[in-house]
Amino acid sequence: MSSLAPESRVILLKLARQAIESAVARQPLETPQPNPDLDRRQGAFVTLTHYGRLRGCIGRIEPTDLLPRVVMDCAAAAATRDPRFPPVPAGEVPELEIELSILSAPFPTRPEQIEIGLHGLIASRDGQRGLLLPQVADEQNWPVERFLEETCLKAGLDPYAWKQPGTTIEAFTAEVFNEHELADLLRGNAATS
Repeated sequence: MSSLAPESRVILLKLARQAIESAVARQPLETPQPNPDLDRRQGAFVTLTHYGRLRGCIGRIEPTDLLPRVVMDCAAAAATRDPRFPPVPAGEVPELEIELSILSAPFPTRPEQIEIGLHGLIASRDGQRGLLLPQVADEQNWPVERFLEETCLKAGLDPYAWKQPGTTIEAFTAEVFNEHELADLLRGNAATS
């Protein structure tokens, strides 16, 4: 997975914010403009926080569409359809912090290959699947076994399902960035557009 240029990161963050504004206002999402650096099929997650607290997180593992569309769809869903939270009201939108995680393709892994902070995990079994992004284990200071257990729980499985035959554990990497980190570029970009 090639890294995105800072300008492409800014474009994706702006698209995510526009999608949230449109979704909250119940307006249709616009079609993103073609961009050679972004015309790739990749999975992505959009995480919304409000004053440091999780406010929504929705993503797609499979690269079903071009990256700008995936980011826009996930941003709109994170603001309006995350079942853990009520929909974001219009007045809260300016206070949201947007973080994007652009995913690599998942690959089979074993516990000894997992690196905290580098790998995210997917646990699946019998049609149930759960995913935790790489930053979750790092932020929680979890060792590998706890990360595996929590990923199984996210899938609705027994926490020790990762040790059992029939459970698939996959890893992926993610390019993670947010509005705070790119604030200067976002302001500069806004001034010229």
